[in-house]
Amino acid sequence: MDVTGAPTAKTRLAKLRPTQMTLGLEEVARKRKDWRALDARARKALLGTHRFPAVRGPGERLYILDHHHLGRALLEEKVERATAALVADLGHLGRQEFWIVMALRGWTHPFDARGRVRPFEDMPKRLRDMADDPYRSLAFEVRRAGGYPKETTPFAEFLWADFFRRRIPKKLLRRDRKAAVKRGVALARGRDASHLPDWVG
Repeated sequence: MDVTGAPTAKTRLAKLRPTQMTLGLEEVARKRKDWRALDARARKALLGTHRFPAVRGPGERLYILDHHHLGRALLEEKVERATAALVADLGHLGRQEFWIVMALRGWTHPFDARGRVRPFEDMPKRLRDMADDPYRSLAFEVRRAGGYPKETTPFAEFLWADFFRRRIPKKLLRRDRKAAVKRGVALARGRDASHLPDWVG
């Protein structure tokens, strides 16, 4: 998400609120590994330039629209502060109306780790509370393996995750991850995936 020109605010990572219920812990692990490979100067540069796109909601809370995996990884690496880029201010709305507006703008993904839509009341209140969706991790690995390109459609990798959830058994995902990724790449390039963002065929 382009946050060029958006006002910024320093905040504690632990106070940022998610707009999705799940993430892929494999991707979090990858980002933690990447962080640990940086020296002190590179870490400072990353934190100095990275912006978490966010919406101000009820109670002046900041709800991030992207980079949930990075936020969780940084938290687990004991990073305390980050910079948010304020995309919109919806702080004047009541909680229920806030979530309705967020949904209408495509700024939230209220689906659980089984791909089921859930009430907004179930949205985690902290990045640490987000559940692991193994198919979101699979979508990340399939993308890295060349199944589809990274693109900017909000929550696109969740669409891919749900596509794989319906076609790759969880038993295979647990037993043989390499085989699951290989099957995912083949599926991602097949005609059945043509409705998904940035399908390459």
